[in-house]
Amino acid sequence: MYARTVVASTTALLGTAALALFPARAADGGTPPLVVAHRGASGYAPENTLPAADRAAELGVDWVENDVQRTRDGELVVLHDDSLARTTDVEEVFPGRSPWKVRDFTAAEIARLDAGSWFGPAFAGTRVPTLEQFLRRLERHDQNLLLEIKNPRLYPGIEGETLQALDNEGWLDRAHLRNRLVVQSFSADSVRTVHELEPAVRTGFIGKPPVKDLPVYADFADRINSPHAALSSGYVAVAQSFRGPHGKPLKVLAWTVDDAAAARRAAGLGVDGIVSNKPDVVREAVGG
Repeated sequence: MYARTVVASTTALLGTAALALFPARAADGGTPPLVVAHRGASGYAPENTLPAADRAAELGVDWVENDVQRTRDGELVVLHDDSLARTTDVEEVFPGRSPWKVRDFTAAEIARLDAGSWFGPAFAGTRVPTLEQFLRRLERHDQNLLLEIKNPRLYPGIEGETLQALDNEGWLDRAHLRNRLVVQSFSADSVRTVHELEPAVRTGFIGKPPVKDLPVYADFADRINSPHAALSSGYVAVAQSFRGPHGKPLKVLAWTVDDAAAARRAAGLGVDGIVSNKPDVVREAVGG
């Protein structure tokens, strides 16, 4: 609490100049940043699919990020866009149902779609996985999950449903909660809801809150996950000076980094993790 008060007071007095008072942690010789496979190893396989999780496992990447949305009949599926059009053949299978929103289709209808051919012929016939299927695949590989609740405003109550699905698959036990699961969102309200419903779950806010607002975010978020180009060493250090709801310093992750130069820059800022479509490229550049 002392560090929180000092940083907040200093920032209020000096504005963004206060960032210079908090130099970045040493990047050289320290622990390399965690590497997270964005939507699976989505540079090499269709995003948010089981093959993408498999490819991350083949690369030896322990952490996988995914996105969760809800079908018309209440099934949680792993998909980034609120429309099925970009990553499936929904326009061919259901031509009269534009704009092809996830929430307008049942789970059985979505299960008919090809979610792999758009990426390459080798992945033809790949399906949109349910959250249950995705969790089981990660468990098979002994991987960890950075789960994003996508577009929560479209799906009232999705936070509780996501937690229930995680619980059903054994992901809310002590081992998973300690170091295998983080739930995140662009919506601060959604992250706060997850924290209130299941305080033991580690959470992340996606974005870059102003320094003056970091004390508020630290009440319900354990991580600040920001676009890599928006980060500075000062901001990273200030964020890490706060303690999150589980009593440990806030972690800062940078996304989405796919080349060696950007990876080295992010690591040099002192970030705790880097999210990448090509996690092997990042790992080779910075270790981890």
